Amino acid sequence: MRPTTRDLAEAAGVSLATVDRVLNERPNVSNKAAKSVAEAIERIGFVRNPAAVVLARNKTYRFRFVLPTSGDQYLAELIARVAEAKEALRADSTEVEAAQIPMSDPHHVAKYLAGIDHDMMDGVAVMAPESPQVRDALVRLVERGVKVVQFLSGQEHLESADYVGVDNFAAGATAGKIAGRFVGARRGKIMVVAETMMALDSIQRRLGFDSIINAQFPHLESLPSLETYGDEKRADLIIQRTLQHNPDTVAVYVLSSEARMPLTAIWNTQGSLPLTVVAHERTPFSEQALMDERIDAVIAQDPGHAVRSAVRIMRARSDHRELVASQERIRIEVLLKENLQFDCSGGSRT
Repeated sequence: MRPTTRDLAEAAGVSLATVDRVLNERPNVSNKAAKSVAEAIERIGFVRNPAAVVLARNKTYRFRFVLPTSGDQYLAELIARVAEAKEALRADSTEVEAAQIPMSDPHHVAKYLAGIDHDMMDGVAVMAPESPQVRDALVRLVERGVKVVQFLSGQEHLESADYVGVDNFAAGATAGKIAGRFVGARRGKIMVVAETMMALDSIQRRLGFDSIINAQFPHLESLPSLETYGDEKRADLIIQRTLQHNPDTVAVYVLSSEARMPLTAIWNTQGSLPLTVVAHERTPFSEQALMDERIDAVIAQDPGHAVRSAVRIMRARSDHRELVASQERIRIEVLLKENLQFDCSGGSRT
């Protein structure tokens, strides 16, 4: 039979109250007692029962998704998936919420994160551009006992927090392979559009994309990245100028999650110029553009899976349980018009 807390207390030579304090990370435990309990756990193979702990302590888990205020349809998808998780987990003693803050100023983001304490939240999933200020703020969050998940956008060299999302280098490389194959033997240039290249995911996608284009499609030239900063007028202007100055453009790669604004600007400018278009993330806009054959392929990750995975990770870390790595791996999905027409049950999505 599985060892009980009473067995653990006996093996460690301490009281049940001490075992409870050690397991639940409560204060007033000597280093000697904590070490004795830890050694006894290894010796007798004690495994906590998280469900029993929650029931006994009447514990409610509190998890928050910190998301940007600026965004379009993909951000709306994420918020909707968080709302779904909130309703689904309400009966499981788990509170899930979303907070939106401006992400353009890393000092502001760091200040916001500094205001979160373990007394307020058990876990936080943060979707923020890479910066030293945000990275340091996340490290301090971990030090305060808050479980941290880097959500879809990570911080370089941050090993103390988990990450949920696709491998962005691989996603960019996949986009490069698809763009090169679709363009075929035509020679020309590829326009690369991002909301910002300050985000680590954008940098990694660009590196992955270039690695394939440069190695496998030498007849194609990737232009310098265009940054829209989420500004429609800026997107119209820089895209119009780029197409005017590069009439031999044969393809477009939108590496940010929000493709509606830059692609609308491209379609308003391109005229009869035939362009292969590859974008990221499944939204109502990208679905319709695939069906209309204005986009050739979409590289996607399931936002619902990402949200559920982040919650599972924060819950497991809070319970000191090992993760099921295969369950939390977010797959890179390639969507074409042909496979978008049918859902997984074989029925039409239209």
